[in-house]
Amino acid sequence: MATTKLTLDATCPQDKNARQKCANCLREHLLVTPGIQSVNLHCKDGDSQATLELEYDPTMLSFNELSAQAERAGTCLLPTRAQVVLGIEGMVSPRAEQAIERALAKLPGVVASANYASRSLRVEFDRRTCALPEIVRRLDDLGLHLRPGGPLPVEKEHVPSFFEKAFGKLREQHQLVMAIVGAALLLVAFITHTMHGPLWLRLTAVVGCYLLAGWFTAIDTFKILWQFKFDIDVLMFAAAFGAASLGHFEEGGLLLVLFALGGAGEQMAMDRARRAIAALAKLAPDVATVRDSTGRETQVRVEDLQKGNQVVVRPFDRVPADGSVVSGASAIDQSPITGESAPVEKVAGDHVFAGTINGEGLLLVSVTKLASESTLAKIVKLVEEAQTTKSPTQVFTDKVEKKYVPIVLIGTALLIVLPPLLGFQPRREGSIWAGWFYQAMAFLTAASPCALAIGTPAAVLSGIARAARMGVLVKGGVHLENLGRVQAIAFDKTGTLTRGRPDVTDVIPLGDLPPDRIMALAAAVERGSTHPIAVAIVDEARQRSLPNLAADDVQQIAAQGVTAAVDGLRVFVGRAKPSGDANDPANRLSKQGKTIALVTADDKPIGVIGLADKARDIAPASLARLKALGIKHNIMLTGDRQSVADVIGKEVGIDEAIGDLLPEDKLARIKDLEIRYGPIAMIGDGVNDAPALATATVGIAMGGAGTDVAIETADVVLMSDDLAKLPNAIGLSRFSRHIIKQNLFIALGVISVLAPCAALGFAPLGLAVLFHEGSTVVVVLNAMRLLVYQPRD
Repeated sequence: MATTKLTLDATCPQDKNARQKCANCLREHLLVTPGIQSVNLHCKDGDSQATLELEYDPTMLSFNELSAQAERAGTCLLPTRAQVVLGIEGMVSPRAEQAIERALAKLPGVVASANYASRSLRVEFDRRTCALPEIVRRLDDLGLHLRPGGPLPVEKEHVPSFFEKAFGKLREQHQLVMAIVGAALLLVAFITHTMHGPLWLRLTAVVGCYLLAGWFTAIDTFKILWQFKFDIDVLMFAAAFGAASLGHFEEGGLLLVLFALGGAGEQMAMDRARRAIAALAKLAPDVATVRDSTGRETQVRVEDLQKGNQVVVRPFDRVPADGSVVSGASAIDQSPITGESAPVEKVAGDHVFAGTINGEGLLLVSVTKLASESTLAKIVKLVEEAQTTKSPTQVFTDKVEKKYVPIVLIGTALLIVLPPLLGFQPRREGSIWAGWFYQAMAFLTAASPCALAIGTPAAVLSGIARAARMGVLVKGGVHLENLGRVQAIAFDKTGTLTRGRPDVTDVIPLGDLPPDRIMALAAAVERGSTHPIAVAIVDEARQRSLPNLAADDVQQIAAQGVTAAVDGLRVFVGRAKPSGDANDPANRLSKQGKTIALVTADDKPIGVIGLADKARDIAPASLARLKALGIKHNIMLTGDRQSVADVIGKEVGIDEAIGDLLPEDKLARIKDLEIRYGPIAMIGDGVNDAPALATATVGIAMGGAGTDVAIETADVVLMSDDLAKLPNAIGLSRFSRHIIKQNLFIALGVISVLAPCAALGFAPLGLAVLFHEGSTVVVVLNAMRLLVYQPRD
């Protein structure tokens, strides 16, 4: 699809310098985004109102993603433009995508991206110039209807007629059976003809074969012709009856049988891929048990749950909504959302997600998000949106197909006309015109690019579905493909390579008291504080099973620490100032990049506690797996001191650790690393790393489950706080690119060999259909290998 030019209303800072910085940042962010060709932001002096002009390819980039990119750069698009994803019934071939996009583009302010593989349509429209019902009416004019159960943000849902219901059910359940029965009748006709049997038996079998095997092809053909279009279904239908008109009844029947068998196999395979994604939406239950203040329990629809409702989650039930545990304890299977292999223990105060599976305990959960706002709902929405985007390879094959199809049609016409006029004899006996017409039909069948058109989108659809099941949210085909191209990965430190919180690493006595006594006194003082250091000290004391000492007269000393009376002592826990003495423990810990807490009793130092943000246990193994996958360079970018960066980098196996970086410094480093190493991925928390995430070839967010900012800003989201998902995602992406290349090789290989042979008469019509349909089914089945992909340890 050609690029689209849009003029959008926006707001930007009023200050002239800030406005210019915003405009430059916006251009930098958007111009590195795949699918965007040009960006211009026009701001009026002294006014926050602005106009954003851009040219982009909507098949590669959705409007929601575009809006998120603009917001990262400090520009806010006004809510005059909307986007919806619709499930569509009635798309009969991949070529229908372009027809739908062209038809909707005639409506004012409407941009559409259709996807045959997922039977979905993303529509972007200006609310001021075109309403959604008008778009639905235009789809009705094209013979397309909204799929029942899909997203239907319209005033009136299309109600299928009795014929549509019957036909749809017939096609779903009996297409393969009808094709097989048609094949059996074809065999009867062939045997009768070979053994010179009764003509009536032969003709009866042929007619039955044509009716059964060609029924759905005829329906699709008439749909295409009704729209004044010309498609492969039309060509196949014409070729079959063209062969019959020449007396080649059995070969025409073979064409219809193989075409029907191929279509049935393709439909079944693609349905499985679509069901893998549709299953995401069915993870949450339909009803929930709500307990009111009196203890009475009632059943309500999940869509009707309100924030603050308390729902009962019984053993082995699915959690109906995102919420916080009020009472009870249980192990929750979060694999449907985060892909975690082991259940996670949940107690009062812990967060749970809709669609996860409760263990053996009974939980009372307070709803914190509406059904439409849950993490599961966001995942389903973004996966549906991702289905409508195209990878760079698919965009390339679409462009090739647009030029290739007319060439094939012209070549077919010339093959029918020129050889007979020049006196060349066909390989088949009989009329010269009939012979060349037959060879032209075989050439047309062999050269049709069905496998080329379906191979890449089928792989993208399957790859996105499998990634979602693994707890990795990939927001489109372009990101799925680009992730497999990266040669280097830049890591944020805090919360990515490390746990994102301080932990006690050292307890060094400065007197006669043992470490456990020092920790017990310090924990008593810090127990009421929410400061991360205080929390770390209390957690360490709990892990050591130390007694809970009572603290009285707790006092906060500004910028110094906390003091309290514990066991008859005046205990202070606060900042320690390292001295220049090499033997000073505080000085030694400081050089290791650790935070130091001094503990005193009655103004006498009794110990030093060292704390650090520890590396994740899984980090070294994850980076080693990345190296094994072919990632040549792992770089850490952090705002921490260089000494801290060096310690963590050495511990986890980073190739290059760069510290003392501000957010804008990370952005500059990403650009430099991309020049040095090629395609690069950046992985961070999705908030303060947003500029770097936007600039990298692929931006990856950690810990997306429940983190709205991460889900909205990154290209790829690891839905659990698990770094091990990163090599899994890259492995899947590499495998996806491998499958896409295989499908291109199969499709182009069959065409390049079979089409010339068919044109010269060496490949009869039946053989051309066999290889044509066979290659189409093979590429779809090959793509479905992604649905069962298993990452290597």
